[in-house]
Amino acid sequence: MPIKPKQLQSGDTIGIVTLGSPINATTINEGIATLENMGFSVVIGDQVYNSNGFLAGTPLERASDLMAMFENKEVNCILPTRGGTGVASILPFLNFSVIAQNPKIISGYSDITVLLNALYEYSDLITFQSLLLLDFNNRTPAYNFNQFFAATSAIAAPWEITNPPGMPFVNKVSGDVTGPIVGGNLTSFVGTLGTSFEINTAGKILFLEETHEPINTVYRYLSHLKLAGKFDDCFGILMGECTSCEPSYGVTYNEIIDEFLVPLGKPLISNISSAHGLFKAAIPIGASVNMNTAELTLTVMESVVTP
Repeated sequence: MPIKPKQLQSGDTIGIVTLGSPINATTINEGIATLENMGFSVVIGDQVYNSNGFLAGTPLERASDLMAMFENKEVNCILPTRGGTGVASILPFLNFSVIAQNPKIISGYSDITVLLNALYEYSDLITFQSLLLLDFNNRTPAYNFNQFFAATSAIAAPWEITNPPGMPFVNKVSGDVTGPIVGGNLTSFVGTLGTSFEINTAGKILFLEETHEPINTVYRYLSHLKLAGKFDDCFGILMGECTSCEPSYGVTYNEIIDEFLVPLGKPLISNISSAHGLFKAAIPIGASVNMNTAELTLTVMESVVTP
């Protein structure tokens, strides 16, 4: 059974870390102020404001910040400032046993999803593909906050992962399957293939999304995953948006889904709002999810936090 972190409640302490690329202080401070106005206390990691080229400190420094948050008994939730580049480089420096003994809510998307899946694989911890610190501002749609707080605060089950109104799921291959959900950013997972941290898709429902990549590159990455066997043993496939992904040679993202993924014959739903899109569904990595393509439902079958 996966380990479930304690639910997030008003007044809890949120630990802020920068685990990949740096981000400007204005965005960090706006996010912290928003959290404090929501009633949370905030603890700031040593590397949060650091900037060393395209990284916020060395891999060991960034990993140490994360470990300090897991070991800090006052911290209830860990929120990275952003993803960017370099999150995978901290993985060898993490103590997954210590993390399993100190379960916390941790949320994010983009390059952070490599970490979220590694924490599920090696610490057995349910994690959340949902908001980053940079999303905590008054420009973020209410749907995104509702999704984040519903997933991290509610202990009732089952519950539905839903898109916002007017943005329906699309049934591409029919099926009704149940299994742990894993996945996140396509580019980030391709970068871990051949390492001890590559994504485990056996018996899982695989979610993928992408941003700012031409469609021929998306095809290349999907082909790489296929050659690595990642579609062979998964139970089903969920495709999120490909935000700002330009067609290549007239071929669109939806056509790649139809021409490359549909023939695999796995139950398949596309058009999941998430991650880099404007609207961000909260996806609990490691939780048991039922995927019913005929009903166009994604049902989380268990509570993902504890009282």
